[in-house]
Amino acid sequence: MGAEGSGLTVLSYLTETRLHSSESEWAARIERGEVEVDGTLVRGDVILSAGQTVTWHRPPWDEPPVPTHFDIIHEDEAILIVNKPSGLPTMPAGGYLDHTLMALIRQRHPKASPLHRLGRHTSGLVLFAKTGAAASSLARAWRNHTVKKVYRALGLGSTRTEMFVIDVPIGPVPHPILGTVQAACEGGKPSHSVAMVLEQRHDQTLFSVEIMTGRPHQIRIHMAYAGHPLVGDPLYETGGELKRHPGLPGDGGFFLHAETLQFTHPETGQRMTVIATPPPELQTHDELVKTSALSR
Repeated sequence: MGAEGSGLTVLSYLTETRLHSSESEWAARIERGEVEVDGTLVRGDVILSAGQTVTWHRPPWDEPPVPTHFDIIHEDEAILIVNKPSGLPTMPAGGYLDHTLMALIRQRHPKASPLHRLGRHTSGLVLFAKTGAAASSLARAWRNHTVKKVYRALGLGSTRTEMFVIDVPIGPVPHPILGTVQAACEGGKPSHSVAMVLEQRHDQTLFSVEIMTGRPHQIRIHMAYAGHPLVGDPLYETGGELKRHPGLPGDGGFFLHAETLQFTHPETGQRMTVIATPPPELQTHDELVKTSALSR
């Protein structure tokens, strides 16, 4: 806890900084013994000081059902690469703890850590490190921008341009429920994407999108800014701004898939390229025809 909580009571601090719950809800949790300060149970009227740690021990809850199947694309002693299904959260957040890819992977590999995350409704490749050394090496590669990430995305509208670059900054903007969410905005963090047309479909376009930065919802925001918001996206509209009545960041309905990861193996030094076949909605007509022929 920083200086913002110094001088406040525990109850006031939680009420003012954790807006997802009301004052009466926080008071009940404190009364039930769910809140600690520096490891000690406290009353709600205890005054806080800067540097103290406030912990809420949230009781177990029933998590919504999610798809729990996934394909292992590659595994060795150092790394694990998974093809995550749409609908499965990568990491704990928003009411999900056990029903996450990280929790499922750690049932088999307790020390495995994801090097990046995909949104709940984004399918595709997630890279895990199985050792501390591999995690450090790959995290450094991410910072040095030597990891290549390519996605498939289905956007609204058509275009005569075969390839274009999107550089609009991304930062927090007001949201009527959450307070703030990420969107295109002046003063945001630098963000860089390159989109290439794969196929035109009447009033939709299938894109391949490479991202050089990893801002939250970057592809959804950048494609909307470029005039091609993702089909079914409940949050962003043309211009990369929020819709008049926006949904939540975790709402689904759009089509986005992490298709390709290219990186240097942390132990062997080999340059690896891993591909996860997109779902049918994100395959070109020729790819679908080929898949159908092979399945006969």
